[in-house]
Amino acid sequence: MPTFTHGIDVTNELGKELIAADFGPFYATPCAILSPLHRMLDELAGVLTVAREDNAVGIAVGASLTGRNPVVLMENAGLGLSLSAIASLVVPYRIPMLFVVDVRVTADGQPDADLPGESVILRKLTVPLLVGLGVETFELRPETPMAQQVNLIQECVQDQRRPAALLLASDTARLPR
Repeated sequence: MPTFTHGIDVTNELGKELIAADFGPFYATPCAILSPLHRMLDELAGVLTVAREDNAVGIAVGASLTGRNPVVLMENAGLGLSLSAIASLVVPYRIPMLFVVDVRVTADGQPDADLPGESVILRKLTVPLLVGLGVETFELRPETPMAQQVNLIQECVQDQRRPAALLLASDTARLPR
């Protein structure tokens, strides 16, 4: 099983920066790779675990409409499941929220061979799908200060009131475009 190799420090730093930037509430579907971030956010701010990604998106829409800055954590296969909710509700109505999406890759940036078929296919389609939907994408870069990265996301979601996606590779390799 792939693991989130950015490390606990990066996970903690990301979670703390998201909370400091007034993101929340947090919604998540079960994902082994995102579990360190899920646990950390749950300890500090609480996370509602939802069985399906499209349901998490729907709940996050409600939170956004109340003036909150919701975050939905999901694996890339879950992005496929939630496409209809994103394309028919989030994007056309410019509902601001942040999607944190696990994009599973190996150290050389290739799909992990142990992944189920849909994850491999959706990994290749994740960025093109988000770009095609008009969802701004950001890739977590461990070499760039976390506060700087979260500030860019905050500007998109909170200031410009648009949805955005933060892509987390399961390894430190860059995501191919």
